[in-house]
Amino acid sequence: MNIHSLGYARIESADPSRWRDFGTQVLGLMEVQGPASEQGTVYFKMDERPWRFAICPGSEERLVCAGWELGSASDFHDATAWLKGQSIATQSGSTEECQERGVRELLRCQDPAGNTLELYWGGGLDFAPMISPLGVSHFVTGDEGSLGLGHLVLPAGDLEVTHRFYRELGFGDSDYMEVPNPQTGGADGIRFMHADNARHHSVALYGVPAWPGGCVHMMVEVPTVDDVGRCLERVGERDIHVFSTLGRHSNDRMLSFYMMTPSGFAMEYGCQGRLMDWDSYQPSITTGRGSFWGHAFQMPEMPAD
Repeated sequence: MNIHSLGYARIESADPSRWRDFGTQVLGLMEVQGPASEQGTVYFKMDERPWRFAICPGSEERLVCAGWELGSASDFHDATAWLKGQSIATQSGSTEECQERGVRELLRCQDPAGNTLELYWGGGLDFAPMISPLGVSHFVTGDEGSLGLGHLVLPAGDLEVTHRFYRELGFGDSDYMEVPNPQTGGADGIRFMHADNARHHSVALYGVPAWPGGCVHMMVEVPTVDDVGRCLERVGERDIHVFSTLGRHSNDRMLSFYMMTPSGFAMEYGCQGRLMDWDSYQPSITTGRGSFWGHAFQMPEMPAD
C-alpha cells in the first residue's frame, strides 16, 4: 500500500470565523469558495490543490480527521481489504462526501488511539494560483503538491500498537525520539513516520492518551526565514500564545516556531525542512532534546485521565 501524502485536514470549530482570520491574516493562506453543500465551512488553499484545510461549524474545537492520499486505486483497494481483514470498522464515503473533497473514492476509519483517518485516491489539481493575502509567495508542498500539506502529530496512548497500525498501513519509520516529561520524571515516546514522498515525516505519534483538540500540532512550511519571522511578528501583535519559541529541529532540520490555533492545538510554522533519500537512510533514535537550539516549549495543561 502506498500512502502518498497528507492531503487535507478537516477541523471542527464553534466559530469558523476565528479560523478565517487566523488562516488568512496570521498564516497567510488563501480562503476559497467551498461546495454549496457545505454551507458555513471555511476552506483554505495553499497550492495547486483546490483546498487543504476545511473548517467546519460544530460544537467542539478539534481535528475531525486527516485525509491521506493513496497512490492509486489499487493501493486504495488494498488498504480497504487490509483494514477489513484486521476487523477494523470502516465507513465508505458517500457520493456527496467524495464530491465535497474532490476525490474518486473515500474510506473512513480510526487508528487504535481513536484518531480518525480518511483514506482516498484520485485527488484533483485545479492549478488556480494561490494568492496569499499577506504576500507569502507559496507554501512548500512539492511539485503539484507531492509533499502534501505538511505534517501532523497525533496523541497515541498505546504507542506501540498505534505505531504498528501505521507501519502495516503503509507508512515508513523516519526516526524515534524519547522526550523528557518533567511532570512524570520519565520520558514520552514519539514515532516519526513518512509517507511515499521526501518530506521527513508526514505523521508523528506522541505517546500520550489525549491532547486538547485531538491533535498535538500541525505544520505548514514556507520558503524563507523572513516568512517565518514575519509570521512571528504577526503572532506577537495579536497576542497569540507562542507554544514554542523559534528553534531548529535535529531530525527534519526545520527552523520554526509554534503558535496556538483557535481550536486549542498548536501550528508549527517553519522553513528549510529536510528532504530525504529513503533508499540510503537509516532511522535513528534521539534522546533528550529534539532541537539543535531554541524550541522552548510552553506546554498546555493536560486533561485529567
